[in-house]
Amino acid sequence: MRNGRKTKTERDCPGFVSLVGAGPGNPKLITVRGREALEACDAVVYDHLVDSSVLRYAKRAECIYVGKEGGNPHSASQESIESLLIRRARRGQHVVRLKGGDPFVFGRGGEEALALAEKGIRFEVVPGVTSGVAACAYAGIPVTHRGLASEVTFITAHQGVFRKHPKIHWKAVASMSGTLVLYMGMKMLPGTVRLLLQYGKSPQTLATAIRWGTTPAQRVVTGTLETIVDRVTQARLTSPILVVIGSVNQLRSKLKWFETKPLFGKTILVTRPEKQAHTLSSALTERGAQVVELPTIQIAPVRDFAKLDKVLRSIRRHDWLVFTSENGVEMFFKRLNALQKDSRILSGAKIAVIGPATRLRLMSYGVRSDLMPSSFTTEGLLRAFRKFSVKGKKILLLRTDIAPEVLRTSLEDRGASVTEIPVYRTCRPPHLREQIKALVKNQPIDYVTFTSASTAENFYQSMTNGHLLNTKVISIGPTTSEAIKALGGSVDREARRATICGLVEAIEKEERCALPSN
Repeated sequence: MRNGRKTKTERDCPGFVSLVGAGPGNPKLITVRGREALEACDAVVYDHLVDSSVLRYAKRAECIYVGKEGGNPHSASQESIESLLIRRARRGQHVVRLKGGDPFVFGRGGEEALALAEKGIRFEVVPGVTSGVAACAYAGIPVTHRGLASEVTFITAHQGVFRKHPKIHWKAVASMSGTLVLYMGMKMLPGTVRLLLQYGKSPQTLATAIRWGTTPAQRVVTGTLETIVDRVTQARLTSPILVVIGSVNQLRSKLKWFETKPLFGKTILVTRPEKQAHTLSSALTERGAQVVELPTIQIAPVRDFAKLDKVLRSIRRHDWLVFTSENGVEMFFKRLNALQKDSRILSGAKIAVIGPATRLRLMSYGVRSDLMPSSFTTEGLLRAFRKFSVKGKKILLLRTDIAPEVLRTSLEDRGASVTEIPVYRTCRPPHLREQIKALVKNQPIDYVTFTSASTAENFYQSMTNGHLLNTKVISIGPTTSEAIKALGGSVDREARRATICGLVEAIEKEERCALPSN
């Protein structure tokens, strides 16, 4: 708007608002339509209870935090949020209003939809999985069950507990025989329990409090209406919690599937580069772990492409190309594309890779490898080369700038002519020391994982005291383990196979061994 007149963008490109439910906390429980809206939008206006990893879907959007937290005087007001949505839409933007749970279930989505409708702003509502159902399911409590509960009531007790004339008909609520699910802050729980007991609910009615349901941080406290307040206090549960009251709670002992996952309740540190962390993090999360990502290395292009470009122009002269990481493959083909060349220049050369991940990345560019060792290490690759005569062969190693010399020197000892070209740099991230210090101070870590010698080296060299207290170290393979020990660390378990799956299996085995025997 300029001098009271609409700009061309406002006139010709009307905006659009998607009121999207992000789900109960677990980022994988967002709906397909919700993810599509995030991928297509220009801006995301998101709440306190939205898992930050959901924002990864909004790759091209501006993300604006407007979380309202109880007791925080600086929280954004509802009116300011509605004004923000209207302003952005009038600029012609597609705005996603991302809310925890479902927008229309205690999410004030109806108020925001009305504000948009009154201003003539087009909008859609994308329902989300509400925590009143999902958190109960993850705690092993079906909200309805034949013979136990044929009805379920959702209530938010916010403010209603303290009002002289509450809007909630507590006498009617207390008389219900089905399941009662309470969305509330911690401070509302004692008053709510008092009112239910006052209006005739049995003190022996089963009750369960669930904190951060559906996430690896989930904590569950069980009891009755008579005991639940004391038990929640003793367990030091804090907001956000959801309380389930009714007979269906008796099923939890048989149905608590989520908390029986092999790594549930464990916090695991992943030190891989940011772009590569997802595979390991996802596998650990699937097994119930809470993952903290702290990349201890960064992958960057080489500063000078002259050597790489020169070898690319004469690459057909080489008999073998060797890739020892996914990063090497990716950076190689990026440079190939920059030079307006493609995989056809590789015809005639054989290609060796160090393991399955590198092989898959190579295949993503339409190229198959000729050699992959059964043991995914440098030593395994050298053993695999024994099947071939390399004497007089020209071998090109495409690796990081800090790769150890053993592969090159061993092949040269067998009579090969080896050229080693860095295709990427491995760097230490800025502020790593400060990040590790803050992590050690604020977050207990059960396991730290290392997938390469460089991830371990940067981590240990950035540590103030050289180690994490009460934290077990898991290594992906011998080379990484040797680097850890050389830095003064110890390895609690080494993966039998140098793969992400092998690393996860090593953590699970270590966890099983730590369990007390019956």
